[in-house]
Amino acid sequence: MPELSARRRILVLAICCCSLLVVGMDNTIVNVALPAMRRELHASVSGLQWTIDAYTLVLASFLMLAGSTADRVGRRRTFQVGLVSFGAGSLLCSLAPSIGWLIAARILQALGGSMLNPVAMSIITNTFTDRVERAKAIGVWGAVAGLSLGLGPVVGGALVDAAGWRSIFWINVPIVAVAVVLAAFFVPESKAPRPRRFDPIGQTLVTIVLGSVVYAIIEAPRLGWASAEVLGLFVLAVGAVAGILVVEPRRREPLLDLRFFRSLPFSGATVTAIAAYCGYGAFLFLNTLYLQDVRGMSALHAGLCTLPVAVLIVVLAPISGRIVGARGPRLPLVIAGGSQLLGALAFTWLTPGTPFLALIGIYVLFGITQGLINPPITNAAVSGMPSSMAGVAASCASTSRQTGTALGVAVAGSIVGSAASQGGAVFTSATHPVWWALVGLGACVLALGLLTTGRRAEASAARAALLFDEVPDGPSARASEQSAAAR
Repeated sequence: MPELSARRRILVLAICCCSLLVVGMDNTIVNVALPAMRRELHASVSGLQWTIDAYTLVLASFLMLAGSTADRVGRRRTFQVGLVSFGAGSLLCSLAPSIGWLIAARILQALGGSMLNPVAMSIITNTFTDRVERAKAIGVWGAVAGLSLGLGPVVGGALVDAAGWRSIFWINVPIVAVAVVLAAFFVPESKAPRPRRFDPIGQTLVTIVLGSVVYAIIEAPRLGWASAEVLGLFVLAVGAVAGILVVEPRRREPLLDLRFFRSLPFSGATVTAIAAYCGYGAFLFLNTLYLQDVRGMSALHAGLCTLPVAVLIVVLAPISGRIVGARGPRLPLVIAGGSQLLGALAFTWLTPGTPFLALIGIYVLFGITQGLINPPITNAAVSGMPSSMAGVAASCASTSRQTGTALGVAVAGSIVGSAASQGGAVFTSATHPVWWALVGLGACVLALGLLTTGRRAEASAARAALLFDEVPDGPSARASEQSAAAR
């Protein structure tokens, strides 16, 4: 691929960041519209859960497949297909006449979204070939990721109050249309010199595991935890996990390379991502119902209440990246886990009349967690890995984040159950077990921050790297790669 001018490289980065902005915002923007959706579409609590989880589950299931497909058929082509699918799904979401149609449109939207973020990162990596420029580009990417995650509830609240819940999907359409046209003219086509092979068995097994577990958790309050359907789904998930353990090590290029898990930092990053984002998914789902249904706030005011979270994500993410690059991931992980633990512990005293300043203080704690957590997760996932496997390892971390969000929404909705529609003290009392679960997840993040960042962990990452064909270029190259990923 010929060297691009500086202006064109910046334009490519801007186009890729546009896709990240709409996909990232869609992870959180829908939460603030849930009460309005429930009223207009007469949706149940499980319907609201599926509105969130249909999106996050599909993203989690197909992120790695989308990345390898782009390497094979062309990154720009896959990126454009993803944009069109995401835009079409957004348009259909805005026209949905019922909760079932909305969920189906969210699936199409997520299929498109799965082709955007990992593919856009590959485009950026291949566009910015200079190591210093690439690090700066990834820093911009990280800032936009944090901005999209934090601004979702605020922008969503403003749109819902101004034009109704359907407007949160309208906003995606013109952004996507402009990105499709610009990508055709300015984003160069590229392919991997040796793309990974398609692994249909691994893809099917991973989808079965994620889908059956989340479906069982969401539908268990209606079907019964001891029902044949729910127990059968859990058995199916266990069988699929067993299939992954048996089949994937035998494949030359598996979708999920189990050798990664011999690295303690990678395993820790996977569990940390699930725990942190499970907590954040549950927090967003329950908090918007609490602010609007219990406190009687408008969608805009509910979104503005979470502004401290957005601000802290934007401010702390680059600081966390610099700390990880200079001192390693331990400090941000420990602080993030402690903040989630304290925030969730404070929520165990939640009542309909909890002082507003106390709520803001809790939101600050959750903002600290989300502001600090991403750079160390990405860094730990790629720590010590050969450069040829770093992208796959980072995709696994992204999948873990989406999986955690889906599980958080599923578990929170199942625990709260019918109390979500009753409001008042009934609702707040029903949320207390969820907050105690989040206390445990925060403690898990904190413990992993201590256990997976020492010399023993680094040694395990080095041993895992030797299992692959390509060995890292050396300590200095590895440190530079980790620093760039951390930003």
